[in-house]
Parts: sequence; C-alpha cells; structure tokens
Amino acid sequence: MPAKRPNNPARELLFGDLWEYDPAPETAPAHIAPRYDLFINGQFTAPKSKKWFDSISPGNEQKVSEIALANEADVNAAFAAATAAFSKWSKTSGAERGKYLYRIARLLQDRAREFAVAETIDGGKPIRESRDFDVPVAAAHFFYHAGWADKLAYAAPGRTLAPLGVVGQIIPWNFPLLMLAWKIAPALACGNTVILKPAETTSVTAMKFCSILQDAGLPPGVVNIVTGAGDTGTNIIHHPAAAKIAFTGSTAIGKFIQRTLAGTDKRLTLELGGKAANIVFEDAPIDQAVEGIVNGIFFNQGHVCCAGSRLLVQESVADEVLRKLKMRLRHLRVGDPLDKNTDIGAINSRKQLEKIQELVKSGVQEGAEIHQPACKLPKRGFYFAPTLFSNVSLSHRIAREEIFGPVLSILTFRTPEEAVEKANNTPYGLSAGVWTDKGSRILKMSTELKAGVVWANTYNKFDPASPFGGYKESGFGREGGKQGLLDYAQIV
Repeated sequence: MPAKRPNNPARELLFGDLWEYDPAPETAPAHIAPRYDLFINGQFTAPKSKKWFDSISPGNEQKVSEIALANEADVNAAFAAATAAFSKWSKTSGAERGKYLYRIARLLQDRAREFAVAETIDGGKPIRESRDFDVPVAAAHFFYHAGWADKLAYAAPGRTLAPLGVVGQIIPWNFPLLMLAWKIAPALACGNTVILKPAETTSVTAMKFCSILQDAGLPPGVVNIVTGAGDTGTNIIHHPAAAKIAFTGSTAIGKFIQRTLAGTDKRLTLELGGKAANIVFEDAPIDQAVEGIVNGIFFNQGHVCCAGSRLLVQESVADEVLRKLKMRLRHLRVGDPLDKNTDIGAINSRKQLEKIQELVKSGVQEGAEIHQPACKLPKRGFYFAPTLFSNVSLSHRIAREEIFGPVLSILTFRTPEEAVEKANNTPYGLSAGVWTDKGSRILKMSTELKAGVVWANTYNKFDPASPFGGYKESGFGREGGKQGLLDYAQIV
C-alpha cells in the first residue's frame, strides 16, 4: 500500500491586488490584407461567385478581412488546375519535391512572428501559443516531410509507393495553420496535388500561406486553396476528380462525409471529436499532474479535439487534486489574446460560445458542482471563464458530449480497472493521459485504454514523427509519422 499523503492544506502566498501585470501587447504587424481572393493555379483569383464574407476577430469582434466565397465553378477550376499539375508534379523526383517543402518550412520560419500575430488576431488563441506552438510545429511538419520525400522507397520495404492523385482536404478552425501543415506536407511529399479548404472563421493564415507557396516557387496548381462554408466543402467532397478526402472536424460532419463517399473509390481519412480521459493515480506527482491537467484542458481555450476534458482522479487524492486545481485556476489570466501575459484567450466564435454556455448550464441543472474563479472578462469579444465541475457522473452531458471549451469534468475512481472502464465509456477514442510513478502501470493502461494516443506523465505533446489519430467515433487514419505518410500513397 502506498504511504498515505499528509492532509495538510496547500500553502499559498496571497498579495491581493497589490500588484497588477502591465499590459504586454504583441506589436509586430500581421500584414493582413483587407480582402483575400481564392488561390488557384498559383495565382490569387477573384471568385466566380463574386461574393466575399467577413472574418471577425473573436478577441474584439472587429472585422479582420474579407474572404472569398467559392462556389461550385470555383471548386471545378481548382480541381482542373490540380489535375493538370499532377502529371508533372507526380513525376518530379522526391529530392526536388523535398527541396520545395524545405523552402516552405524556412520561409514560414522567416515570417514566424507575422504568422503568429495573424493567427491570434483571426482565431483568438493567446499569442504565446501561436508563437511557441502553432507556427514552429507547422514548420516542423514541412521539415519532417521534406526529409521523407526522397526516401519513400524505404517507407514500405519491398513495395513501391505511388501518389494517389488530387487530394481534397478540409481543415477546422482550432489550429488553422498547423492543420494546413499536417495535411499539405505529406500529400506533397508523396507526389499528390491538393485542394484545401480552411474553416470559414479562420481563413486568414491559409491565404497568407499562399504567398509563401509563391515565394518558394511551387509549380502552379500543385496547391490550391478555396475558401467558403459548408457548401464549398461539399463541392470538394463530391468532385469526381478527388482521389482522396482528408477531413478534420466534428464527428457529425465526418459521418456525413463517410456516408457520401460510401460506394465510391475515393480514399478517406477522418480526424474527428474526442472526450479524452486524463487519469491521475494516487502515486502520481500531484503538482506536476495539476500543471498537466491545466495544459490538457485550457490550452487553446479547450478548442482541442484531444483535450483532457474528463479528469479521472483516484479517490484517495481527489480532494487534494481539486483543491490545488482551484488554486491554480485563480492565477490563470483570461483576456486579450495579443497580450503575452494571457493564458486563456477568446472563444473562436459567438456560435461556439453559445454551445459552451448551453452545456455548462446543463451541468448545473443535472446536479454537478461548478467552480469558476473570479476573473474580469473583456467587455467586447467572446470569452468564457475557466470552469471545473466536480461530483460529475457518467450520465451527465458534460461527461459525454464534446464541449470544445475551457470546461473540465471531474470524476473519481478506486481501482485501475474502474479507471479503464470509465475512461473507455465514451463513443470517442482519440487520446488519454496517465499520471503515475509506476512504469508497469503506464504500459498496462496504454494497452487497455481505447485511444489512439496515450500520454504518460505529460499531456499535449506532439511531434511530426509521431502518428496522431483515433478509434471509434474519433475517426480513422493517421497524421504525422510514417503512418500518416502512407495514408497519402498507394502501396504497389
């Protein structure tokens, strides 16, 4: 039996309101154009629909830019350009394709600060996260796949890899630039050409990325980016020239795409929703685990498909973990995403904020105990305070449905078997976390948890060489690593 932890209250230095953080706004220019056209065949092209829509900054509700609305004719033009470019691009040597990917990565690094500011303005995430995570990891994916481009013969020993053709890709709003890199880099490394549609609420960095493609000298038509809403994505999915569809987004839309493509010969990969369990055992390093819990659910305002939104804590340490979590939440700063002191930025859109509010209300109505620290939310913009729910049961909506916001549901368990049963009691299977000092327990849990990624004594750690993806209603296929590369190739 592990030694019983002393039940001493945590000590905290309290200074009240004696000192306040000075504002530390990021002042680098984002160089956002007032209007963006479509990017087809290597050029910015006015939409045939002759329509644009506004991109609104969630941090202050101000207009950021006007984004072109692509119709069916625009999508057809993009596929025509990609189809024409495929014959030459697919025959380009792997070494040459790798050079283009390497140039793209270097150019993205050169303009990293500019892209980080643009990502924060358009999406609402804190500048620290855009600067230190989104942009560097996006560049890392291009570097990684640049290395694979001339080594495809070694990806499947004894077999040959061939490109699929024209690939349609649809990405979400939570990591716009990073998801773009996850999708485009492996597709180009394997010799495919691309039609990509970013989310309608976060299209700016995708359109800025087009100038990097031009500066890298990428041949026209190899990458085409069309913007719009659901109808634009539907046109991509239905297009007969698409050899593969890659989608990251909600489970509901993923199911629609799967039904639509049933009976066709189009390849499909889906990276969908999640309701990950973050499991803390009584022998875990509690202070380290608390930081991991905070990172797991409040990173990017909880707009993360693999967010650790269900916390499972062993009963013997549940009170201690909850007490330390409440203390930690008091020191999280919610506010201007461009301020370098901000921990939690803006919710991506009014629609998403209303969804979070509705689910939190259901948690209160169903009897869970809510805790929100006292914090001043900006008067303009879409913001939500970091939220904990204790006394949560598996039947509560907040324990079953993906909230996609800064809301943590806390459940308890007594034995490892109960932890596994509760963790797996979900239609999702994207990720999980385990906190314990026993390596054998970590290995055992990793084999029993039905999750594509299991983190041990950490959370939200990503690497381009490590495959990412899920099971059950979290989708199928992998992104990153050799496994993600093979999803963009025929093995012949």
